Amino acid sequence: MENKNIKIVVSGDICVNLLQRITYPQSNTGLNWQTQLNMHGTLKPGQALLLSKLVSLATGASVLSPQMHDIELILPGEYLSSTAEVELFPTFDDKNNNEKVYRISRFMGFTGPVSGVPRLLPIINDDPNADIIILDDENNGFNSNKEFWPLALKSSETSPIILYKMINPIDSSALWKHLQKFHNEKTIVIINGDDLRSKGVNISKSLSWERTSQDFVWQINNNPNLAFLANCRHLIVPFGLEGAIYYRNKGVPEIRLYFLPYEFEGGFIKDSQGEMYGLTSSFVAGLASAIVSGNQDNEELSESISIGIREGTVSAQKYFIEGFGKNVSESPFPSSAIFVEKEDDFVYTEHVQDVLVPTSTNPNCRACWYILKDKSSTNLAEIAYDTVKNGVKNALKFIPIARFGKLTTVDKAEIESYRSIKNLMLEYISTKNTVRPLSIAVFGTPGSGKSFGILEVANSIASNLIEKLDFNLSQFSTPLDLVNAFHKVRDIALGEKIPLVFFDEFDSAIEGKLGWLKYFLAPMQDGVFREGDSIHPIGKAIFVFAGGTSSTFKGFCGEDLENEKEEKQFLLEFKNAKGPDFLSRLRGYVNILGPNQTDNKWDHLFIIRRAMLLRSLLERKVPHLINDNGEAQIDNGVLRALLKIPRYKHESRSMEAILEMSMLTNAKKWEQSHLPSKEQLKLHVDEEQFSRHLMHDAFYSEKIESLATAIYEKHKVLNENNTNINQDFIMLWQDLSEELKNFNRDQAKNIPNALLKINYDVVSVKEKPEFIEFTIKELDVLSEKEHMRWYHHRKKVGFKYGEVEDNKKKTNPALVPWNKLPKETKNKVYQMVKIWPEILAKSNFKIEPLKILCHCETKL
Repeated sequence: MENKNIKIVVSGDICVNLLQRITYPQSNTGLNWQTQLNMHGTLKPGQALLLSKLVSLATGASVLSPQMHDIELILPGEYLSSTAEVELFPTFDDKNNNEKVYRISRFMGFTGPVSGVPRLLPIINDDPNADIIILDDENNGFNSNKEFWPLALKSSETSPIILYKMINPIDSSALWKHLQKFHNEKTIVIINGDDLRSKGVNISKSLSWERTSQDFVWQINNNPNLAFLANCRHLIVPFGLEGAIYYRNKGVPEIRLYFLPYEFEGGFIKDSQGEMYGLTSSFVAGLASAIVSGNQDNEELSESISIGIREGTVSAQKYFIEGFGKNVSESPFPSSAIFVEKEDDFVYTEHVQDVLVPTSTNPNCRACWYILKDKSSTNLAEIAYDTVKNGVKNALKFIPIARFGKLTTVDKAEIESYRSIKNLMLEYISTKNTVRPLSIAVFGTPGSGKSFGILEVANSIASNLIEKLDFNLSQFSTPLDLVNAFHKVRDIALGEKIPLVFFDEFDSAIEGKLGWLKYFLAPMQDGVFREGDSIHPIGKAIFVFAGGTSSTFKGFCGEDLENEKEEKQFLLEFKNAKGPDFLSRLRGYVNILGPNQTDNKWDHLFIIRRAMLLRSLLERKVPHLINDNGEAQIDNGVLRALLKIPRYKHESRSMEAILEMSMLTNAKKWEQSHLPSKEQLKLHVDEEQFSRHLMHDAFYSEKIESLATAIYEKHKVLNENNTNINQDFIMLWQDLSEELKNFNRDQAKNIPNALLKINYDVVSVKEKPEFIEFTIKELDVLSEKEHMRWYHHRKKVGFKYGEVEDNKKKTNPALVPWNKLPKETKNKVYQMVKIWPEILAKSNFKIEPLKILCHCETKL
């Protein structure tokens, strides 16, 4: 990129970074020092010096900035400096890639200048007419030394775009006050998420993108320490190398999240890959590149920022991958490859997705918002079908997906719970000399996969250290059985493995309800168990308590009881069973969401969970049904039935059983004829409902004629007072021309597709159902769509606009876009669409919602 005509000034705090590395002797001969460990030191630019180099590489512009020539010749104590140890680390977290580059193994801290005051440098050839100013405020003196500020910043006659990277979010510095007073409109503030957290701003980390976004919304609206940031016109908060939030305030705040779907904050950099300084600076350089391009093209600043966040995210990741190169002394730093797009790059700007974050403070809206709902341009059922047919990665590439070994989930509640558990396990495994087990609980219906999920999370952390043990307490008859179980746990711990112990059905009865809880209190709290007069230490272990009688944590605690008398009775029994003491020893819990819908009001994603499970079963059990393009060969009726059946009697076990009972060994496609008999299906689903979903297309096709007739009759009623009505619309159905019959049949065939646009599905039922009424908002959507369907059909057969309706001349006054239709004509379309639920119900079809609207979504 060449931008020689644009004037960019970069300035800020100055730091020199000393990189130290150790090399081992190559031989035992030579001088004494040559046979010993050698320490090497290399000086690299930091802070504003590094930022100016990055901006120059990113933009291709001649950047005006402070300069430090012959950095290797500077005297110790002359400038602020930092020291870090570097060593070779894998370029990628990939066992098949053996390339290594230098990165930081340990940050050793700063060395202050001899004077005690960090030295700043003037901008060489500073220009008061600069187009763009980029400032690196590391809170080391620059923000209070006006003499070192760019001329264009101090001038009252210029209005440059300003990128202000700050590390210390306070509003008391002279620089901040100056920017707010004179340059707020075109200042873009960039603050790293961890820098906000270090100031006590409580934003969750690495749980889910929804949670991070909503925490930010709450903090910016309520935290008095962030009130000054709420006035920013443009605020960007990068969260790791994987996402960022763009807060834009032009009277009404708008918050947009940018994220990489397959990564969460902190997930890109693994512990085995080392660290790097300058990551936020590389993000700013990528951002600057897009702003420079947008400035030259007279692009809206907010649009340039949007593109720039994507470029900044990619730049920061590539900067980390490049590290200090394969040779610290000789490799160019920073590398120009950071800002060059190549065909074999591991990340591209189009991988970075964005979504508008709702700013509602209603807790119900916070609970129901998930990115999948907003990112999808279609409905959940279609996404589910696509997931099974084309795979998770192809169908769900625009939304956050969490992977833990073989476990994949898109549900934010599961993602947050699993990631919380993973963080607990990571901390526990890395901590030495722990005396008590890590205790977590997992709840879910039988067959939902409670043990599978936790095991995959544990194996994704340290599969070589983990050894699984299973005990079902419903099969224990006395507390002595539990003592024997603890001995087995202790044996594994003594063997330098970490036992992952599943106590299944821990909430089963012995000596009364929840009788087992009291026997776990000492082992959970003190890490010991008693056998007679002896006390034995358990050692390092992870206890997983899997509920058998309670399918949710709230159910186990009695929080879902609505009857006050029942609640009081439960709490009394719970206290007597040592329930509160047991809960106080837990460090986390997970509610496993299986393929069944857990709540009609909030659980919208059950059909996606089903699709992901079904795709996984196909890949593992019958891989021959997936062709070379990754497309699953499955009949649409079979797919619909498997995804739309209201309930699986035994959760995921039932889905697996139906597949295993089907005759698929030599099949090329899963046809309806391969399914098990109705008697076998009855073990796992309601076979009548399953059959109706299976035959839905056939059932609907059978009713097309009656539906088309009903539509035509409604049209006649609507036009019975119209003296100018065409004779074709007052005839009996059987006397109509085939062309007009086909027109009404097409409308009937189109109804299910039209309803999908407002998130409704048409379901075949045994009895005639009650029919719903569309809302005004839904009628608007459907009526416009129906008019445009009619419009394109008429155009296709040769009709054109005319002031008079004449079928022979093929003219019609309604052949105009929806927004130009007269109110009277629109009302007729409304009346036509309004009858759909009724005529469907008469043919035994029910209209079911595919999602429930949130409280914050207007339902008129």
